[in-house]
Amino acid sequence: MAERRARPVPSAKRHGWRRSAPAGTSSASGNGGSGNPEAAPAPPPSAPQEAASVVQAALYRDGVRVATPASLADTFRELREQRDGMAWIGLARPTEAELLSLAAEFDLHELAVEDAMEAHQRPKLERYGETLFVVLRAARYLDAPEEVDFGELHVFVGPDFVITVRHGAAPDLTAVRRRMEESPDLLKLGPEAVLYAILDAVVDGYAPVVAGVQNDIDEIETEVFSGDPEVSRRIYELSREMVEFQRATRPLVSMLHSLMAGFAKYRTDEELQRYLRDVADHVTHTSERVDGFRQALTEILTVNSTLVTQQQNAEMRALAEAGFEQNEEIKKISSWAAILFAPTLVGTIYGMNFDEMPELHWAFGYPFAIALMAVVCVSLYFIFKRRDWL
Repeated sequence: MAERRARPVPSAKRHGWRRSAPAGTSSASGNGGSGNPEAAPAPPPSAPQEAASVVQAALYRDGVRVATPASLADTFRELREQRDGMAWIGLARPTEAELLSLAAEFDLHELAVEDAMEAHQRPKLERYGETLFVVLRAARYLDAPEEVDFGELHVFVGPDFVITVRHGAAPDLTAVRRRMEESPDLLKLGPEAVLYAILDAVVDGYAPVVAGVQNDIDEIETEVFSGDPEVSRRIYELSREMVEFQRATRPLVSMLHSLMAGFAKYRTDEELQRYLRDVADHVTHTSERVDGFRQALTEILTVNSTLVTQQQNAEMRALAEAGFEQNEEIKKISSWAAILFAPTLVGTIYGMNFDEMPELHWAFGYPFAIALMAVVCVSLYFIFKRRDWL
């Protein structure tokens, strides 16, 4: 780890912030920088918001908690008094004023602070002087809706402090803190050990997600071959979640390799090196599983499209066969209608009973009409028969 630096005197003018700090920011940072807490002014009106954003703040010495300040100002003051201590501050959706006061106290880079304000960042690892800025995407599987919920975590790691800024429900950093406090030998290794524990918790949180997604894929395969019409929508939604999951896990591989590349330069403890390598192995395995899920969903979607096309072709074939049979029946009906129409036409003409009609008084008129009707009907029958209409 890097050697502990002397803590600078807080100043609200340390950086040229791109945003103006709201009223009360200077007072908050001033409270932390005063050597005499009795002379500190009253807390600003935004103090009730701090209680809602600061999940927990604690000071540690040699792996043991020595103080639990009630506010950020108290944390700053007590950390300056504990020269060999470490502060671990956990925030959940903090206000801009809180982040600016932290930036002034711990000399955080303005670009990293702006990223923490905005959220919706890609996973990354950046170093600003002695401070590491890490963005992680945590995930959890929700059983009821059968979907993956993603959270975002920003971590500032300095020589004597760790600041976590959480956007979303995951991960559960309370469990991480409890685990580290139960392992003082690990916690006394300093902020890098806390970073390891956070990385390990995020990566371990991927395991239930992988199991849940695997179960969803198995169900989807069953639905595809059972012909469920809603399966295409489920495949699409799960594919989108896997794209998001891939964006969360794939950058972690290179991030952990970057950390491992700096082991010698920053004199990382050997035991901690082994722990971080183990996390790197787990995240590599998870990333490979996610890649496999995406490929499997692509193949399932292709199979589903093929099955849907086959089903549509079968339905079209059945409709065509039904249309052909119906056409044959219409041919038969039309043929018999034409055959019956011929004698009807002859009988209708000669049934008019006009006095001036030709052959009306002819002696052979009746036999001729009967013979004519018979010849026409028989002729039409053989014509239709030859054309397979009958």
